Amino acid sequence: MTLRLLLILGGLSAFGPLAIDLYLPAFPAIAQFFATDSEHVQLSLSAYFIGLALGQLFYGPLADRFGRRKPLLFGIGLFTLASIGCALAPTLEWLIIARFAQALGGCAGMVVNRAVVRDICTPIEAARAFSQLMLVMGVAPILAPLAGGWLMLFGGWQLIFAFLAVFAGVFGFLVFFRLPETLPQHIPPSRLSSALGRYGRLLREPQFMFHALTGGIAMAGMFAYIAGSPFVFIELYDVPVQHYGWFFGMNSAGFVLSAQFNSRLLRRRTPLKLLKITTLLFMGSTLALSAVALFEPPVLWPLLVPLFMCMALLALVLPNSSACALAGHGHQAGVASALMGTLQFTIAGIVSALVGALHNGTALPMTGMISVCGVAAATMALLARRATPAEVAVGGAVKK
Repeated sequence: MTLRLLLILGGLSAFGPLAIDLYLPAFPAIAQFFATDSEHVQLSLSAYFIGLALGQLFYGPLADRFGRRKPLLFGIGLFTLASIGCALAPTLEWLIIARFAQALGGCAGMVVNRAVVRDICTPIEAARAFSQLMLVMGVAPILAPLAGGWLMLFGGWQLIFAFLAVFAGVFGFLVFFRLPETLPQHIPPSRLSSALGRYGRLLREPQFMFHALTGGIAMAGMFAYIAGSPFVFIELYDVPVQHYGWFFGMNSAGFVLSAQFNSRLLRRRTPLKLLKITTLLFMGSTLALSAVALFEPPVLWPLLVPLFMCMALLALVLPNSSACALAGHGHQAGVASALMGTLQFTIAGIVSALVGALHNGTALPMTGMISVCGVAAATMALLARRATPAEVAVGGAVKK
């Protein structure tokens, strides 16, 4: 994969983290602006997750039928317009609807991103590429909350969404002029009418489903952290809003470093073998986090240690589970990528909503949901190993 292509795909990977993390420090300010509370503002985050989940189902068949570029350019345009709508929102209901539309546009990059990697990479190469893209997914959360806090101070929370509109416009230009079409020419375009049947077959394929759910449930643990951290950091432990990004970014730094370490591990181990140990370690770190939260420490740092471990181990789970799920689906990479993303963000939306619904003035709703996700992800990984053919388990999967 060329550096130019990797940078463009990295920018597309940043749409999600930026649209989510950039406005997290603004939750209290948005609540004050609309005369409501942070729990109701969290609905705008849940709406974004729902939009990501539903939108990907449409982009997958479109990417297999019309190629990768056209659906992507449409999605970027919708994301840009919806970001402007968020900035101009006069009511919380307007903001929630605009966030849903923003997600419908932004999810195009997620589907096409994974499909492009699958178009040009073997499974092990794909795992390495996903690990490299994790660098962007990790750096964006480091910078986004910090930048969001300063944008809010200079121009209010509306400036955050104005920035997202400009960012999307710049990458729309780059995609139009610099991103080549990667849909293999020897693969005939899929008929849109066959989409439901292909989704149905994937849903009945244990190897795909268990690997997709491993990554999806683990990712939901990260979004439980994203949804709950503004309250835990800013309101419960009195972290200044402009410093929230530093604490959030510290955990994201662990995510980045671990993702790059994963690329080295893949030189000697297959993605499937790495999932065996990393999911167990991830589960252990999530349980340790909840154990600390039960004691309700008077300062923040005891929670930060297991949180750091959770995020670092998550970066070892996500790229390998994605590569395993997409292995053998080169002929329908768009549909497989879309269904995987839909499962991930459906679960993330449910989990993030539960964090708000279970709010009790402590860190336990956030840490408890993270632990549930850790246990469930490890269970799915165990089932995935049992469902995976022997030739794939030893790294013999071939690119189709």
